Amino acid sequence: MSNTPSQSRPPVVVVLGHVDHGKTALLDAVRKTNVAGKESGGITQHIGAYQIDVNGKRITFLDTPGHEAFTAIRSRGTKVADIAILVVAADESVKPQTKEAIKIILDEKIQAIVAINKIDKEGSNVQKVKQDLASENILVEDWGGQIPVIEVSAKKGTNIKELLDMILLVAEVEDLREDVSAPAQGVIIESNLDKRRGYVATALVQKGILGLGDWLVVGTVVGKVKSMEDSTGRMMTEAVPAQPVLITGWPSAPQIGQKFAVTENKDKAMRIAEDNIDLSPLMMFLNPKKEENEERKILNLVFKTDVSSSLEAIDNALSSIKSEQVGYRVLAYDIGNIAEGDIKTAISSKAQIIGFRVGIEESAKKLAEREGISIRSFDIIYDLVNHVRAAMTELLEPEIIKNVIGKIKVLAIFKKDARSQIVGGKVTSGKIIRGAMFDVIKNGAISMSGRISQLQHNKEESLEVAEGLEAGMKIESVPGKDFSQISEGDILEIYQEEKIRREL
Repeated sequence: MSNTPSQSRPPVVVVLGHVDHGKTALLDAVRKTNVAGKESGGITQHIGAYQIDVNGKRITFLDTPGHEAFTAIRSRGTKVADIAILVVAADESVKPQTKEAIKIILDEKIQAIVAINKIDKEGSNVQKVKQDLASENILVEDWGGQIPVIEVSAKKGTNIKELLDMILLVAEVEDLREDVSAPAQGVIIESNLDKRRGYVATALVQKGILGLGDWLVVGTVVGKVKSMEDSTGRMMTEAVPAQPVLITGWPSAPQIGQKFAVTENKDKAMRIAEDNIDLSPLMMFLNPKKEENEERKILNLVFKTDVSSSLEAIDNALSSIKSEQVGYRVLAYDIGNIAEGDIKTAISSKAQIIGFRVGIEESAKKLAEREGISIRSFDIIYDLVNHVRAAMTELLEPEIIKNVIGKIKVLAIFKKDARSQIVGGKVTSGKIIRGAMFDVIKNGAISMSGRISQLQHNKEESLEVAEGLEAGMKIESVPGKDFSQISEGDILEIYQEEKIRREL
Protein backbone atom coordinates (compact mmCIF):
# COMPACT_ATOMS: atom_id res chain seq x y z
CA MET A 1 0.00 0.00 0.00
CA SER A 2 1.45 3.39 -1.03
CA ASN A 3 1.92 6.11 1.61
CA THR A 4 0.81 8.76 -0.83
CA PRO A 5 -2.56 10.20 0.30
CA SER A 6 -3.84 10.49 -3.28
CA GLN A 7 -4.02 7.18 -5.08
CA SER A 8 -5.35 6.01 -8.45
CA ARG A 9 -8.64 4.11 -8.18
CA PRO A 10 -10.85 1.99 -10.46
CA PRO A 11 -13.76 3.59 -12.34
CA VAL A 12 -17.30 3.03 -11.04
CA VAL A 13 -19.66 2.14 -13.89
CA VAL A 14 -23.47 2.12 -13.99
CA VAL A 15 -25.42 0.41 -16.79
CA LEU A 16 -28.54 2.31 -17.88
CA GLY A 17 -31.15 1.78 -20.59
CA HIS A 18 -34.66 0.70 -21.49
CA VAL A 19 -36.20 -2.44 -19.99
CA ASP A 20 -35.47 -5.54 -22.12
CA HIS A 21 -32.67 -3.84 -24.03
CA GLY A 22 -30.12 -6.11 -22.36
CA LYS A 23 -28.72 -4.38 -19.25
CA THR A 24 -28.71 -7.60 -17.21
CA ALA A 25 -27.44 -9.68 -20.14
CA LEU A 26 -24.58 -7.21 -20.61
CA LEU A 27 -23.59 -7.38 -16.94
CA ASP A 28 -23.69 -11.20 -17.14
CA ALA A 29 -21.53 -11.14 -20.28
CA VAL A 30 -19.02 -8.89 -18.49
CA ARG A 31 -18.81 -11.38 -15.62
CA LYS A 32 -18.18 -14.26 -18.04
CA THR A 33 -15.45 -12.32 -19.84
CA ASN A 34 -13.64 -11.65 -16.55
CA VAL A 35 -10.91 -14.31 -16.52
CA ALA A 36 -9.77 -13.47 -12.99
CA GLY A 37 -13.34 -13.96 -11.80
CA LYS A 38 -13.40 -17.44 -13.36
CA GLU A 39 -10.08 -18.40 -11.80
CA SER A 40 -11.14 -17.33 -8.31
CA GLY A 41 -13.80 -20.05 -8.34
CA GLY A 42 -16.16 -17.81 -6.38
CA ILE A 43 -19.88 -17.93 -7.04
CA THR A 44 -21.08 -14.39 -7.71
CA GLN A 45 -23.78 -13.24 -5.30
CA HIS A 46 -25.97 -10.21 -5.82
CA ILE A 47 -24.69 -7.49 -3.50
CA GLY A 48 -25.58 -4.52 -5.74
CA ALA A 49 -22.06 -3.99 -7.09
CA TYR A 50 -19.04 -6.04 -8.12
CA GLN A 51 -15.48 -5.63 -9.39
CA ILE A 52 -13.78 -7.32 -12.31
CA ASP A 53 -10.15 -7.54 -13.35
CA VAL A 54 -9.18 -6.59 -16.92
CA ASN A 55 -5.48 -6.96 -17.78
CA GLY A 56 -4.48 -6.19 -14.21
CA LYS A 57 -6.80 -3.18 -13.93
CA ARG A 58 -10.06 -3.17 -11.99
CA ILE A 59 -13.52 -1.88 -12.95
CA THR A 60 -16.42 -1.56 -10.48
CA PHE A 61 -19.93 -2.16 -11.82
CA LEU A 62 -23.07 -1.03 -10.01
CA ASP A 63 -25.56 -3.86 -10.41
CA THR A 64 -28.73 -2.09 -9.26
CA PRO A 65 -32.24 -3.15 -10.40
CA GLY A 66 -32.56 -0.84 -13.39
CA HIS A 67 -31.83 2.85 -13.41
CA GLU A 68 -34.75 3.53 -11.03
CA ALA A 69 -32.52 2.56 -8.08
CA PHE A 70 -29.65 4.62 -9.48
CA THR A 71 -32.06 7.57 -9.71
CA ALA A 72 -32.96 6.98 -6.06
CA ILE A 73 -29.28 7.15 -5.07
CA ARG A 74 -28.94 10.38 -7.08
CA SER A 75 -31.95 11.86 -5.25
CA ARG A 76 -29.77 11.88 -2.11
CA GLY A 77 -27.34 14.15 -3.92
CA THR A 78 -24.76 11.35 -3.92
CA LYS A 79 -22.51 10.94 -6.94
CA VAL A 80 -21.53 7.28 -7.24
CA ALA A 81 -20.76 6.62 -10.91
CA ASP A 82 -17.89 7.90 -13.04
CA ILE A 83 -19.03 6.29 -16.30
CA ALA A 84 -22.50 5.36 -17.58
CA ILE A 85 -22.97 2.61 -20.17
CA LEU A 86 -26.08 3.51 -22.15
CA VAL A 87 -27.49 0.25 -23.53
CA VAL A 88 -29.71 0.61 -26.62
CA ALA A 89 -31.11 -2.36 -28.53
CA ALA A 90 -30.19 -2.24 -32.21
CA ASP A 91 -33.63 -3.53 -33.25
CA GLU A 92 -35.72 -1.14 -31.11
CA SER A 93 -33.56 2.00 -30.81
CA VAL A 94 -34.50 4.81 -28.40
CA LYS A 95 -37.41 4.05 -26.06
CA PRO A 96 -38.99 5.99 -23.15
CA GLN A 97 -36.60 4.62 -20.53
CA THR A 98 -33.67 5.27 -22.86
CA LYS A 99 -34.70 8.95 -22.76
CA GLU A 100 -34.91 8.83 -18.94
CA ALA A 101 -31.40 7.35 -18.81
CA ILE A 102 -30.10 10.03 -21.19
CA LYS A 103 -31.59 12.73 -18.94
CA ILE A 104 -29.69 11.27 -15.96
CA ILE A 105 -26.45 11.20 -17.97
CA LEU A 106 -26.83 14.80 -19.19
CA ASP A 107 -28.07 16.19 -15.84
CA GLU A 108 -25.25 14.55 -13.88
CA LYS A 109 -22.65 15.25 -16.58
CA ILE A 110 -21.49 11.61 -16.37
CA GLN A 111 -19.07 10.43 -19.03
CA ALA A 112 -21.11 8.08 -21.23
CA ILE A 113 -20.27 5.15 -23.48
CA VAL A 114 -23.01 3.88 -25.80
CA ALA A 115 -23.35 0.10 -26.11
CA ILE A 116 -25.58 -0.76 -29.06
CA ASN A 117 -26.74 -4.26 -28.13
CA LYS A 118 -28.42 -7.11 -30.06
CA ILE A 119 -26.51 -6.34 -33.28
CA ASP A 120 -26.95 -10.01 -34.23
CA LYS A 121 -30.74 -9.75 -34.10
CA GLU A 122 -32.95 -9.57 -37.19
CA GLY A 123 -34.18 -6.04 -37.82
CA SER A 124 -31.20 -4.39 -36.14
CA ASN A 125 -30.38 -0.94 -37.50
CA VAL A 126 -27.27 0.58 -35.93
CA GLN A 127 -27.40 3.76 -38.01
CA LYS A 128 -30.98 4.47 -36.93
CA VAL A 129 -29.92 4.10 -33.28
CA LYS A 130 -27.13 6.64 -33.79
CA GLN A 131 -29.52 9.02 -35.56
CA ASP A 132 -32.15 8.68 -32.81
CA LEU A 133 -29.51 9.26 -30.13
CA ALA A 134 -28.36 12.41 -31.94
CA SER A 135 -31.89 13.79 -31.73
CA GLU A 136 -31.65 13.27 -27.92
CA ASN A 137 -28.34 15.21 -27.74
CA ILE A 138 -26.19 12.07 -27.51
CA LEU A 139 -23.64 12.51 -30.32
CA VAL A 140 -21.45 9.44 -30.78
CA GLU A 141 -17.94 9.75 -32.17
CA ASP A 142 -18.69 8.81 -35.79
CA TRP A 143 -21.52 11.38 -35.78
CA GLY A 144 -19.15 14.20 -34.88
CA GLY A 145 -19.55 13.86 -31.11
CA GLN A 146 -17.34 12.93 -28.16
CA ILE A 147 -19.22 9.84 -26.93
CA PRO A 148 -17.62 6.46 -27.71
CA VAL A 149 -19.90 3.79 -29.17
CA ILE A 150 -19.36 0.02 -29.15
CA GLU A 151 -21.58 -2.40 -31.08
CA VAL A 152 -22.12 -5.52 -28.97
CA SER A 153 -24.09 -8.70 -28.61
CA ALA A 154 -24.40 -9.52 -24.91
CA LYS A 155 -26.00 -12.86 -25.85
CA LYS A 156 -23.03 -13.98 -27.98
CA GLY A 157 -20.34 -12.06 -26.09
CA THR A 158 -19.43 -10.03 -29.21
CA ASN A 159 -17.17 -7.00 -28.51
CA ILE A 160 -17.54 -7.21 -24.71
CA LYS A 161 -13.75 -7.10 -24.36
CA GLU A 162 -13.69 -3.99 -26.58
CA LEU A 163 -16.29 -2.37 -24.32
CA LEU A 164 -14.17 -3.09 -21.24
CA ASP A 165 -11.06 -1.68 -22.97
CA MET A 166 -13.03 1.47 -23.77
CA ILE A 167 -14.07 1.83 -20.12
CA LEU A 168 -10.42 1.63 -19.06
CA LEU A 169 -9.40 4.14 -21.74
CA VAL A 170 -12.05 6.64 -20.61
CA ALA A 171 -11.03 6.10 -16.96
CA GLU A 172 -7.38 6.75 -17.86
CA VAL A 173 -8.31 10.08 -19.46
CA GLU A 174 -10.41 10.99 -16.39
CA ASP A 175 -7.41 10.20 -14.11
CA LEU A 176 -9.55 9.02 -11.19
CA ARG A 177 -7.82 9.45 -7.82
CA GLU A 178 -8.90 9.42 -4.17
CA ASP A 179 -7.45 10.25 -0.77
CA VAL A 180 -6.66 7.08 1.17
CA SER A 181 -5.22 8.75 4.28
CA ALA A 182 -8.49 10.20 5.62
CA PRO A 183 -11.11 8.16 7.58
CA ALA A 184 -13.15 6.00 5.22
CA GLN A 185 -16.31 7.43 3.64
CA GLY A 186 -18.70 6.11 1.05
CA VAL A 187 -22.29 5.32 0.17
CA ILE A 188 -24.71 2.48 0.89
CA ILE A 189 -25.69 0.70 -2.34
CA GLU A 190 -28.05 -1.94 -0.95
CA SER A 191 -29.22 -3.35 2.37
CA ASN A 192 -31.34 -6.29 3.38
CA LEU A 193 -32.11 -8.77 6.15
CA ASP A 194 -30.21 -12.04 5.87
CA LYS A 195 -31.78 -14.87 7.90
CA ARG A 196 -28.38 -16.27 8.83
CA ARG A 197 -26.30 -13.11 9.33
CA GLY A 198 -28.87 -10.48 10.31
CA TYR A 199 -28.83 -7.08 8.62
CA VAL A 200 -26.25 -6.75 5.84
CA ALA A 201 -25.42 -3.77 3.62
CA THR A 202 -23.32 -3.22 0.53
CA ALA A 203 -21.13 -0.15 0.80
CA LEU A 204 -19.11 1.51 -1.95
CA VAL A 205 -15.97 2.97 -0.40
CA GLN A 206 -15.23 6.40 -1.87
CA LYS A 207 -12.44 7.77 0.36
CA GLY A 208 -9.97 6.27 2.81
CA ILE A 209 -9.57 2.59 3.71
CA LEU A 210 -12.35 0.70 5.48
CA GLY A 211 -11.21 -2.01 7.89
CA LEU A 212 -12.60 -4.70 10.19
CA GLY A 213 -13.77 -3.32 13.55
CA ASP A 214 -14.37 0.21 12.21
CA TRP A 215 -17.38 2.07 13.64
CA LEU A 216 -19.70 3.38 10.93
CA VAL A 217 -22.51 5.89 11.07
CA VAL A 218 -25.19 6.02 8.35
CA GLY A 219 -27.88 8.60 9.11
CA THR A 220 -29.26 7.39 12.46
CA VAL A 221 -27.84 3.85 12.17
CA VAL A 222 -24.57 3.00 13.92
CA GLY A 223 -22.78 -0.23 13.02
CA LYS A 224 -19.45 -1.93 13.61
CA VAL A 225 -17.75 -3.77 10.76
CA LYS A 226 -17.99 -7.38 11.92
CA SER A 227 -17.07 -8.92 8.55
CA MET A 228 -16.51 -7.81 4.95
CA GLU A 229 -16.69 -9.78 1.73
CA ASP A 230 -16.70 -9.12 -2.00
CA SER A 231 -19.31 -10.23 -4.57
CA THR A 232 -17.73 -13.70 -4.81
CA GLY A 233 -18.07 -14.17 -1.04
CA ARG A 234 -14.30 -13.81 -0.44
CA MET A 235 -13.60 -12.48 3.06
CA MET A 236 -11.74 -9.16 3.19
CA THR A 237 -9.83 -7.27 5.88
CA GLU A 238 -9.86 -3.88 4.17
CA ALA A 239 -11.59 -2.08 1.32
CA VAL A 240 -10.13 0.78 -0.72
CA PRO A 241 -11.81 3.53 -2.82
CA ALA A 242 -14.19 2.28 -5.55
CA GLN A 243 -14.36 -1.12 -3.81
CA PRO A 244 -17.86 -2.54 -3.20
CA VAL A 245 -18.06 -4.59 -0.02
CA LEU A 246 -20.77 -6.50 1.85
CA ILE A 247 -20.69 -5.53 5.54
CA THR A 248 -22.23 -7.31 8.54
CA GLY A 249 -22.64 -5.80 12.01
CA TRP A 250 -25.73 -3.57 11.68
CA PRO A 251 -28.51 -3.25 14.29
CA SER A 252 -30.96 -2.31 11.51
CA ALA A 253 -30.87 -1.82 7.74
CA PRO A 254 -29.10 1.41 6.70
CA GLN A 255 -30.90 3.29 3.95
CA ILE A 256 -29.74 3.05 0.35
CA GLY A 257 -28.09 6.16 -1.04
CA GLN A 258 -27.06 7.51 2.34
CA LYS A 259 -23.42 8.27 2.98
CA PHE A 260 -21.46 6.41 5.60
CA ALA A 261 -18.53 7.72 7.61
CA VAL A 262 -16.00 5.96 9.84
CA THR A 263 -15.59 7.48 13.32
CA GLU A 264 -12.86 7.12 15.95
CA ASN A 265 -15.10 5.22 18.35
CA LYS A 266 -18.67 4.16 19.16
CA ASP A 267 -19.42 7.23 21.33
CA LYS A 268 -18.60 9.64 18.50
CA ALA A 269 -20.69 7.56 16.07
CA MET A 270 -23.66 7.65 18.47
CA ARG A 271 -23.38 11.46 18.86
CA ILE A 272 -23.38 11.93 15.08
CA ALA A 273 -26.40 9.58 14.76
CA GLU A 274 -28.29 11.63 17.37
CA ASP A 275 -27.56 14.83 15.42
CA ASN A 276 -28.98 13.14 12.32
CA ILE A 277 -32.22 12.08 14.01
CA ASP A 278 -34.21 15.02 12.64
CA LEU A 279 -33.41 14.23 9.02
CA SER A 280 -36.49 14.54 6.83
CA PRO A 281 -38.16 11.23 5.95
CA LEU A 282 -36.30 9.40 3.23
CA MET A 283 -39.27 8.30 1.20
CA MET A 284 -41.93 10.74 0.13
CA PHE A 285 -44.60 8.08 -0.11
CA LEU A 286 -44.12 7.24 3.56
CA ASN A 287 -44.72 10.87 4.50
CA PRO A 288 -47.68 11.72 2.25
CA LYS A 289 -48.64 15.33 1.74
CA LYS A 290 -52.07 16.44 2.88
CA GLU A 291 -54.42 15.54 0.07
CA GLU A 292 -55.76 18.59 -1.73
CA ASN A 293 -58.78 16.59 -2.80
CA GLU A 294 -60.08 14.91 0.37
CA GLU A 295 -62.83 13.26 -1.69
CA ARG A 296 -60.36 11.12 -3.61
CA LYS A 297 -60.72 7.37 -3.37
CA ILE A 298 -57.58 5.83 -1.87
CA LEU A 299 -55.89 2.50 -2.56
CA ASN A 300 -54.17 1.25 0.60
CA LEU A 301 -50.92 -0.67 0.11
CA VAL A 302 -48.38 -2.66 2.14
CA PHE A 303 -44.97 -3.26 0.50
CA LYS A 304 -42.40 -6.01 1.13
CA THR A 305 -39.21 -6.08 -0.96
CA ASP A 306 -35.98 -8.03 -1.18
CA VAL A 307 -33.65 -5.08 -0.56
CA SER A 308 -34.03 -1.42 0.34
CA SER A 309 -32.93 -0.27 -3.11
CA SER A 310 -35.94 -2.06 -4.62
CA LEU A 311 -38.22 -0.27 -2.17
CA GLU A 312 -36.82 3.07 -3.18
CA ALA A 313 -36.99 2.22 -6.87
CA ILE A 314 -40.70 1.44 -6.41
CA ASP A 315 -41.20 4.75 -4.62
CA ASN A 316 -39.68 6.62 -7.56
CA ALA A 317 -41.61 4.64 -10.17
CA LEU A 318 -44.99 5.05 -8.42
CA SER A 319 -44.59 8.85 -8.43
CA SER A 320 -45.41 8.72 -12.17
CA ILE A 321 -49.06 7.85 -11.35
CA LYS A 322 -51.04 11.06 -11.01
CA SER A 323 -54.80 11.50 -10.65
CA GLU A 324 -57.25 14.03 -9.22
CA GLN A 325 -59.85 11.32 -8.50
CA VAL A 326 -57.83 8.48 -6.93
CA GLY A 327 -54.63 8.10 -4.95
CA TYR A 328 -52.63 5.51 -3.02
CA ARG A 329 -51.44 5.35 0.58
CA VAL A 330 -48.57 3.18 1.84
CA LEU A 331 -49.56 1.88 5.27
CA ALA A 332 -46.35 -0.07 5.92
CA TYR A 333 -43.18 -1.27 4.23
CA ASP A 334 -40.29 -3.56 5.09
CA ILE A 335 -37.70 -5.88 3.58
CA GLY A 336 -38.12 -9.65 3.78
CA ASN A 337 -40.77 -12.24 2.96
CA ILE A 338 -44.49 -11.51 3.35
CA ALA A 339 -45.46 -12.66 6.86
CA GLU A 340 -48.58 -12.89 9.07
CA GLY A 341 -47.84 -9.47 10.57
CA ASP A 342 -48.19 -7.88 7.12
CA ILE A 343 -51.62 -9.47 6.67
CA LYS A 344 -52.74 -8.17 10.08
CA THR A 345 -51.58 -4.68 9.10
CA ALA A 346 -53.67 -4.89 5.92
CA ILE A 347 -56.88 -6.30 7.45
CA SER A 348 -58.43 -3.17 9.02
CA SER A 349 -58.08 -1.05 5.89
CA LYS A 350 -58.43 -3.89 3.35
CA ALA A 351 -55.02 -2.93 1.96
CA GLN A 352 -53.38 -4.84 -0.87
CA ILE A 353 -50.05 -6.46 -0.06
CA ILE A 354 -47.45 -6.15 -2.78
CA GLY A 355 -44.22 -8.10 -2.75
CA PHE A 356 -41.18 -7.48 -4.94
CA ARG A 357 -38.80 -10.41 -5.38
CA VAL A 358 -39.88 -11.94 -2.06
CA GLY A 359 -41.65 -15.12 -0.99
CA ILE A 360 -44.88 -15.56 0.97
CA GLU A 361 -44.90 -17.53 4.23
CA GLU A 362 -47.49 -20.32 4.22
CA SER A 363 -49.21 -19.06 7.39
CA ALA A 364 -49.50 -15.58 5.82
CA LYS A 365 -51.03 -17.08 2.67
CA LYS A 366 -53.70 -18.92 4.69
CA LEU A 367 -54.56 -15.86 6.81
CA ALA A 368 -54.83 -13.69 3.67
CA GLU A 369 -57.23 -16.18 2.04
CA ARG A 370 -59.34 -16.31 5.21
CA GLU A 371 -59.50 -12.51 5.53
CA GLY A 372 -59.88 -11.75 1.81
CA ILE A 373 -56.60 -9.83 1.56
CA SER A 374 -55.04 -9.56 -1.90
CA ILE A 375 -51.36 -10.50 -2.21
CA ARG A 376 -49.47 -9.89 -5.44
CA SER A 377 -45.77 -10.49 -6.03
CA PHE A 378 -43.62 -9.13 -8.87
CA ASP A 379 -40.08 -9.44 -10.24
CA ILE A 380 -40.21 -6.42 -12.56
CA ILE A 381 -40.90 -2.92 -11.23
CA TYR A 382 -42.86 -1.82 -14.29
CA ASP A 383 -45.22 -4.79 -13.90
CA LEU A 384 -45.73 -3.75 -10.28
CA VAL A 385 -46.45 -0.14 -11.25
CA ASN A 386 -48.89 -1.25 -13.95
CA HIS A 387 -50.71 -3.39 -11.35
CA VAL A 388 -51.01 -0.44 -8.93
CA ARG A 389 -52.21 1.77 -11.78
CA ALA A 390 -54.85 -0.84 -12.74
CA ALA A 391 -55.97 -1.22 -9.10
CA MET A 392 -56.34 2.57 -8.81
CA THR A 393 -58.24 2.60 -12.10
CA GLU A 394 -60.72 0.10 -10.61
CA LEU A 395 -61.57 2.74 -7.99
CA LEU A 396 -62.55 5.27 -10.65
CA GLU A 397 -66.25 5.59 -11.37
CA PRO A 398 -66.83 4.44 -14.97
CA GLU A 399 -67.91 6.97 -17.56
CA ILE A 400 -71.58 6.41 -18.50
CA ILE A 401 -72.48 6.87 -22.16
CA LYS A 402 -76.08 6.96 -23.37
CA ASN A 403 -76.67 5.09 -26.61
CA VAL A 404 -80.11 6.18 -27.93
CA ILE A 405 -81.79 3.23 -29.69
CA GLY A 406 -85.30 4.51 -30.39
CA LYS A 407 -88.35 6.64 -29.54
CA ILE A 408 -91.94 5.79 -28.64
CA LYS A 409 -94.99 8.06 -28.49
CA VAL A 410 -97.37 7.34 -25.56
CA LEU A 411 -100.94 6.73 -26.86
CA ALA A 412 -102.70 5.40 -23.73
CA ILE A 413 -102.32 5.13 -19.94
CA PHE A 414 -103.67 1.88 -18.43
CA LYS A 415 -102.53 1.78 -14.84
CA LYS A 416 -100.33 3.83 -12.53
CA ASP A 417 -99.01 4.02 -8.97
CA ALA A 418 -96.26 5.98 -7.18
CA ARG A 419 -93.38 3.95 -8.61
CA SER A 420 -94.63 2.48 -11.89
CA GLN A 421 -97.04 2.88 -14.81
CA ILE A 422 -98.43 0.65 -17.55
CA VAL A 423 -98.71 2.51 -20.86
CA GLY A 424 -99.23 1.81 -24.56
CA GLY A 425 -97.59 3.54 -27.48
CA LYS A 426 -96.13 3.42 -30.98
CA VAL A 427 -92.44 3.11 -31.82
CA THR A 428 -91.74 6.18 -33.98
CA SER A 429 -88.04 5.46 -34.65
CA GLY A 430 -85.45 2.78 -34.00
CA LYS A 431 -86.61 0.11 -31.54
CA ILE A 432 -87.34 -0.41 -27.86
CA ILE A 433 -85.81 -3.18 -25.75
CA ARG A 434 -86.96 -4.69 -22.49
CA GLY A 435 -84.73 -3.50 -19.67
CA ALA A 436 -83.69 -0.32 -21.52
CA MET A 437 -83.74 3.14 -19.87
CA PHE A 438 -85.77 6.12 -21.10
CA ASP A 439 -85.98 9.88 -20.69
CA VAL A 440 -89.10 11.99 -21.21
CA ILE A 441 -88.09 15.15 -23.07
CA LYS A 442 -90.28 18.24 -22.58
CA ASN A 443 -89.38 21.71 -23.81
CA GLY A 444 -85.88 20.48 -24.73
CA ALA A 445 -85.13 19.19 -21.19
CA ILE A 446 -85.39 15.81 -19.42
CA SER A 447 -88.52 15.96 -17.23
CA MET A 448 -88.19 12.42 -15.89
CA SER A 449 -86.37 9.10 -16.36
CA GLY A 450 -87.12 5.44 -15.78
CA ARG A 451 -86.70 1.86 -16.94
CA ILE A 452 -88.82 -0.44 -19.12
CA SER A 453 -89.25 -3.53 -16.91
CA GLN A 454 -91.83 -5.35 -19.10
CA LEU A 455 -92.60 -5.21 -22.83
CA GLN A 456 -95.47 -6.64 -24.91
CA HIS A 457 -96.45 -6.66 -28.56
CA ASN A 458 -99.91 -8.02 -29.61
CA LYS A 459 -100.39 -8.99 -25.92
CA GLU A 460 -97.35 -11.30 -26.09
CA GLU A 461 -94.22 -10.85 -23.97
CA SER A 462 -91.43 -9.48 -26.15
CA LEU A 463 -87.71 -8.70 -25.84
CA GLU A 464 -87.89 -5.85 -28.38
CA VAL A 465 -90.36 -4.04 -30.60
CA ALA A 466 -89.34 -2.46 -33.91
CA GLU A 467 -90.17 0.90 -35.54
CA GLY A 468 -93.77 1.35 -36.71
CA LEU A 469 -95.20 -1.24 -34.28
CA GLU A 470 -97.28 -0.70 -31.16
CA ALA A 471 -96.23 -1.89 -27.72
CA GLY A 472 -97.44 -2.14 -24.14
CA MET A 473 -94.89 -1.34 -21.43
CA LYS A 474 -94.50 -1.39 -17.70
CA ILE A 475 -92.18 1.44 -16.72
CA GLU A 476 -90.57 1.82 -13.29
CA SER A 477 -88.65 4.42 -11.36
CA VAL A 478 -84.85 4.18 -11.10
CA PRO A 479 -82.99 5.09 -7.88
CA GLY A 480 -81.39 8.50 -8.14
CA LYS A 481 -83.50 9.65 -11.10
CA ASP A 482 -86.65 11.80 -11.10
CA PHE A 483 -89.86 9.86 -11.69
CA SER A 484 -93.22 11.55 -12.19
CA GLN A 485 -96.34 10.53 -14.12
CA ILE A 486 -96.24 10.09 -17.90
CA SER A 487 -99.08 11.62 -19.95
CA GLU A 488 -100.59 10.70 -23.32
CA GLY A 489 -98.66 12.31 -26.14
CA ASP A 490 -95.29 12.21 -24.29
CA ILE A 491 -92.26 11.06 -26.29
CA LEU A 492 -89.99 8.56 -24.55
CA GLU A 493 -86.39 8.54 -25.75
CA ILE A 494 -85.16 4.96 -25.25
CA TYR A 495 -81.46 4.35 -24.53
CA GLN A 496 -79.01 1.81 -23.18
CA GLU A 497 -76.22 2.78 -20.82
CA GLU A 498 -72.67 1.79 -21.69
CA LYS A 499 -70.06 1.91 -18.93
CA ILE A 500 -66.64 2.93 -20.23
CA ARG A 501 -63.70 2.10 -17.97
CA ARG A 502 -61.58 5.16 -17.38
CA GLU A 503 -57.80 5.06 -17.61
CA LEU A 504 -55.15 6.79 -15.54
